[in-house]
Amino acid sequence: MDDSTLAPLLTPEGWALLGSLPPYDDLDPLSAGEALREQGHSPALVAAALTQQRLRGRAETKFGPFASQMLFTPDGLEQATRLEVSAHHASRYTRAGLSRVADLGCGIGGDSMALAGLGLSVLAVEHDETTAALATVNLMAFPEAEVRCADAMDIDLSAEGVDGVFADPARRSQGRRLTDPEQWSPPLSRVLALREQVAALGVKVAPGLAHDLLPADCHAQWVSVEGQVVEAGLWFGPLAHEGPGRSALALRRGADGSSRAHVLADPDCTDPSAPPAQVEPVGGAEELGELVHEPDGAAIRAGLVAHLARALEAAPVGDRIAYLSGDRPPEPSLAPFVRSWRLREVLPLHLKALRARVRETGLGSLEIHKRGVDLPPEALRASLHLRGEGSETWLLTRLGPRDGSAAGARGAVLVVEPLVQATG
Repeated sequence: MDDSTLAPLLTPEGWALLGSLPPYDDLDPLSAGEALREQGHSPALVAAALTQQRLRGRAETKFGPFASQMLFTPDGLEQATRLEVSAHHASRYTRAGLSRVADLGCGIGGDSMALAGLGLSVLAVEHDETTAALATVNLMAFPEAEVRCADAMDIDLSAEGVDGVFADPARRSQGRRLTDPEQWSPPLSRVLALREQVAALGVKVAPGLAHDLLPADCHAQWVSVEGQVVEAGLWFGPLAHEGPGRSALALRRGADGSSRAHVLADPDCTDPSAPPAQVEPVGGAEELGELVHEPDGAAIRAGLVAHLARALEAAPVGDRIAYLSGDRPPEPSLAPFVRSWRLREVLPLHLKALRARVRETGLGSLEIHKRGVDLPPEALRASLHLRGEGSETWLLTRLGPRDGSAAGARGAVLVVEPLVQATG
């Protein structure tokens, strides 16, 4: 979606048409398109409105009811921060007592909405003209926010009276993810240099950013929403109220539907660039406990597997495998950061033995997870000829240390069943 397709929507007729449409799930696009053209609307406007309504439907998972009054592009929506995550970003700025924040690389304005919603004055900067126009529309309800189409690195932060910065460098080029942070736009090193001008700097980064690339003076936090890792953030100066280190933030829905935040940190980690601690794995199948825990992805990315293992009195099932084995159920404070199962049986990772298991137990469906093995679950499921009515959950993994012994690091299938746990 470019300038030419957005332009019809940025007119009184276009905005009125968009506001008159029902939610996309209630639309039959072909019939709706034909009816709107018969009413005299141009094909270009009809196509733009229906596309926008489809994007708004997709955006509800990120922006909730706000999505119905926003404009999107496919790329802008994909890269936008979820509003519940943005709210946690914004709370750091208010907690630090800041008053005017520059949102550099604001995209369609999601983080600026959260900042302005908490009463902060916001300068939202976006170099792409189309995206800046969308941000202007999306921030119309927030008089505290000003959108400027400019290069983020050309802003004179001192002259603008900025006392806090949030930066979101572009991490894609021509639809491809850029893994080298110096290829981001702007490069990560240039963004980090901003803390020489403004101590209160926050930077949204890729969750896969290596720990050894993290500045020693930052607090790095990885964020998951309902178990899915969505981003990582680097926080400096007064925004890093925890001090230097690494943590995981898990956002999960409570029984009442509200989002609840849970934080996990290792107090012994005060240098975010240090390699994660490691824990000795079990010696083999005979040392497995009654339970198997899989850490949340944010905790894994934050290097907190060893911390969880100690807290759960558990051990990895294999070298550098993020399945933990033990007998202790997770306490409420840890439950949001692990998915726990009760271990029923251990099978060899041999196709012949697994096919025999399927025949003997009459399996018709399998939930398959894997860590540390190359076998794709889909390929295994297809080769097992599931025809029965039974169901099981399998964890494909390696057991024991990689010590070169005959018993070490063998592939195995852990047959498990869910352990009901409270998430607080």
